[in-house]
Amino acid sequence: MRLSDFDYDLPVARIAQSPVEPRDAARLLVDRGSQPPEHRRVSDLSELLRPGDLLVLNETKVIPARLALQRATGGAAEVLVLEPLDGARRVWEALVRPARKLKPGEPLFAPDGTPLVEVGERRGGVSGDTFEVTLLGSVDSLDVLRQHGEMPLPPYITE
Repeated sequence: MRLSDFDYDLPVARIAQSPVEPRDAARLLVDRGSQPPEHRRVSDLSELLRPGDLLVLNETKVIPARLALQRATGGAAEVLVLEPLDGARRVWEALVRPARKLKPGEPLFAPDGTPLVEVGERRGGVSGDTFEVTLLGSVDSLDVLRQHGEMPLPPYITE
């Protein structure tokens, strides 16, 4: 299987830029096996479910995992934390830019000068060429992300 097997044309006008309101008006594609798929709405779920059916909800939250930082030289740097590597969520696997210029042990700073991240070793992690980074400070690292991070949006979402 190749990544190109999943390529398809999706017109920009068909990409939702914000969630539909009310949320239960969102579209729902119902797969009935060998029958053609049905185009329904989330509000139709009560009509679709039968006694004994299992409904699995994904209630995960996206964390503000993108950090816009500065190097000690004043140059820009960006860290996108992907996955914690320790139970305390201090050490993370992350995508880092500019990857070629950053050195292990280099601190990265918030715009106000607060040291937030220490760059670690390069690793070949779950998302390709990543780094180990340590979130600095005495507070919970998720609080650091909530205070200084931004939501990571894919490039085709502009809002």
